[in-house]
Amino acid sequence: MQEVSVIIPNFNGMAYLEGVLSSLERQSLSNFEVIVVDNGSTDGSCAFIASNYPWAHIIELGENFGFSKAVNVGIRAARAPYVLLLNNDTEVEKDFLKTMTEALSSHKNAFSCQAKMIQFHDRNKMDDGGNYYCALGWAFARGKGKPEIKFNKEKKIFSTCAGAAIYRKKLFDKIGYFDDEHFAYLEDLDVGYRARIYGYENWYTPEAVVYHVGSGTSGSRYNQFKIRYSSRNNVYMIYKNMPFLQIVLNLPFLILGFGAKILFFYMKGFGREYLAGIKNGFQLSVKGKKVPFSLKHLPAYLKIQLELWINIFRRF
Repeated sequence: MQEVSVIIPNFNGMAYLEGVLSSLERQSLSNFEVIVVDNGSTDGSCAFIASNYPWAHIIELGENFGFSKAVNVGIRAARAPYVLLLNNDTEVEKDFLKTMTEALSSHKNAFSCQAKMIQFHDRNKMDDGGNYYCALGWAFARGKGKPEIKFNKEKKIFSTCAGAAIYRKKLFDKIGYFDDEHFAYLEDLDVGYRARIYGYENWYTPEAVVYHVGSGTSGSRYNQFKIRYSSRNNVYMIYKNMPFLQIVLNLPFLILGFGAKILFFYMKGFGREYLAGIKNGFQLSVKGKKVPFSLKHLPAYLKIQLELWINIFRRF
């Protein structure tokens, strides 16, 4: 039986596939499988994998269904009790899989554990040390751009970045899979948030190291697609995960936070895209789904709310 299934979503990422797949070939852990879920690539990605890495299982979707659906297909096809999601524009250290599986095993109440993500082109700096969310409606990567040496301590985090994270497969059947409606962006924060509501934990594991190029699929940090989908999914995520009274409680913070973002993106030349995304988010929320409220989850809601307030100060 495989110990962990590695799932790599791919869309026209042939320029990066050699790096990630070759680094997986060098792993000290032997009992794992690799599933590449291809979103209708037109750059020869699938032929390249079949010719050079025949041990990798390829699932071809035929068209670009987005990150969420691709990884859901991979998770459902996985044969191991642990599933590890890995971006195609990454390379991992040789003990990466061993360390990640041991980390998840050691935290009995954990839904997920995230690796230490370091910038590929500047390996002295962090790329992502855990995802956080605050009452302003802002999501941010812990430690991004800071010296990586300062982030060597294991700790609980709000959510994990799905670019390099391991999950207990059986818990997806309990809390739900990645939301296909997200397509891309904030889908990992959404599922991590949902796990927290159900009382599970997310952990940062610095001993597992991965080097991340960043924007390997979208192409840049700021672009129309990313900004529109990020603001859209943010509105939808708030609607879905916060009970009505919690939304009311946070509304002054959310108005301030979204207002600041509108100003920021107008200065960047993307104001219309950000506002269009907010509009799309409200439209999606009207027909979308909410996490069912339960009194047994009340302690988790209270704990999350406290973190949402504390994380405002972490952001600054």
